[in-house]
Formats: sequence, structure tokens, C-alpha cells
Amino acid sequence: MKALKLSMALFALTVFTMNNSYGQDWPNLEHFSEDNKKAGMPASNENRVVFMGNSITIGWLNKRPEFFEGKPYINRGISGQTTPQMLLRFRQDVIDLNPKVVVILAGTNDIAGNTGPSTPKMILDNIKSMAELARANGIKVIISSVLPAFDYPWKPGLNPNEKIPALNKLLKEYTEANGHIYLDYYTAMADDRNGLPKKYADDEVHPTAAGYAVMEPLVEAAINKALQ
Repeated sequence: MKALKLSMALFALTVFTMNNSYGQDWPNLEHFSEDNKKAGMPASNENRVVFMGNSITIGWLNKRPEFFEGKPYINRGISGQTTPQMLLRFRQDVIDLNPKVVVILAGTNDIAGNTGPSTPKMILDNIKSMAELARANGIKVIISSVLPAFDYPWKPGLNPNEKIPALNKLLKEYTEANGHIYLDYYTAMADDRNGLPKKYADDEVHPTAAGYAVMEPLVEAAINKALQ
């Protein structure tokens, strides 16, 4: 009798775990589903650009909305996301919007381990896959350097000041070898600790309006180059 009760309890736990797992929207596909419907297809003469990223990307829209106003720019940043999550939503949040250009800014949350351990190769492979999907659908690709960070306040001691420059080197090599555009925010923003100084980010990770003001002419130049 005890064995039967134990088996039933284990079965119930398994079913609960499976249902709970299947019920999760891990890549957050619902986040922009309604906004994507509203965006619709671009006009025939529209140079639509999608910004794919994490909190740094969506923070740009929140802190510097004037940069996006009156431009065919669509922001698809979700706070906390890692590259595997972005890859899973890339088709609906980028390709299905039919942009001419995608600006990918990703990788820092992978280094922070937000969704588990991640190697530089794993990060690079996910960004490669996004770039390949974009190219296969006629979308020009801009791959951004990861912004500098000396440490992560929410997960200290991971040495991002060493890991980010190493990842950026891989991103630049891949980008240049495959005819994409490399957007180097890092060089313009890093201090002598390989960190993001407080004049650009209060927490030394997420840019302030002053930090985004440094990034804006750089991304505009990259977009203009992609559209030529």
C-alpha cells in the first residue's frame, strides 16, 4: 500500500512538473505579440530597423524615446534576456516584421549566467544563428559589441571586465569574416578598468541618457552603412 501511494505521488509530481514546464513562456514570446500585430508590414519606401536585445536595448527606448520618435525603428529589447531566448523569438520579433536592418546587442546576460552557465562559443553560436536567419531573409545584420562592465551588481565576482573584451573579439572576427557590420560601442565607452564609468551608467551596466547619447551616432552610422 505504501509503495502504491509513493508511486501515485511520484506520478502526480511528474505530471505537475511537466505541465508547469510546458506552461512557461521561457523566451517571452507573448511580450511583443500584440505590438508586432500593430506594427504590420513596412511601407514600400520604409527603411525599417529592428533593435533586438535585452534591458540595455529597451532601456534606450525608455530613457531616450526621442531617439526613436519619427523614425522607422522598432525596439524589441526584453530585460534580462540571454541569447538563446532571443534566438527563439527572433523569427516573430525580427524576421516577421520584415525590416531592412537588424541591430543585435546581446551577450552580457549570458556572461552573468541569467539562464545558466554559458561559454563564449555558446554566445557566439546563438548570435551567428540570428545573423544567419536574418541574412537568409534578406535582412542586413549589425552585430554590436557587448557594452563594458567591470562587475554585475546582481551577480558579483564573474569578471565581466575580462570576459566581455574576449567575447567582443570573437564577435568582431565573425562579423568581419561574414560581411556583416560590427558596431563598436565598447571602445567609445570603456574606462581603464574595462568597465562602464558612472558618467555613462549609474550602476555601471545600464546606460543613462548620457550613455545612450554616446551610442546613438555610432548606431546611426552603422545603419546608414547597412542601407547603402
